[in-house]
Amino acid sequence: MIDVSVYSTLRIEAERDEVRRLVVGAVVVRHNRVLILRRRRSDSLSGRWELPSGVVQPGESLDDAVAREVFEETGLRVTGVSDYLGEFDYLSGRGARTRQFTFVVDVAATGPVTLTDHDTHLWTRLTGEPPVSDEVGELLGRYQRRQRDPGGWSAYSLGSGA
Repeated sequence: MIDVSVYSTLRIEAERDEVRRLVVGAVVVRHNRVLILRRRRSDSLSGRWELPSGVVQPGESLDDAVAREVFEETGLRVTGVSDYLGEFDYLSGRGARTRQFTFVVDVAATGPVTLTDHDTHLWTRLTGEPPVSDEVGELLGRYQRRQRDPGGWSAYSLGSGA
């Protein structure tokens, strides 16, 4: 599991970098496959594949936000956050500097995926190129490398292999 000090460090760095909007993303794994979601055709980024993700609400912790977003978008219950994969910055549709922090999460073993904001989902093995943005692709590549070399996990992780 992640050392809780990581969350405050990430917030401090974002504030220092004058990031105005925080987003969390989740790598959800089941049976060696990662969950990706496709945006609805009526959405501004129609057809884009992405990780479960969303905006951190005022006063909300990063770990609570990732659990909430995974549940809201998929119906899956997060049971733990096992790793921090990194972040990327972008401008929101309204021009706000935004930073997405991406975590690997564990979910309860039961229950189907129930979508609310997306039109379909895919459990991908990550062989070849999953149909995601370059930023998400890089984070998924980092996840794959860590699975092959658990001793190479980041300083942000604690637990197995750290």
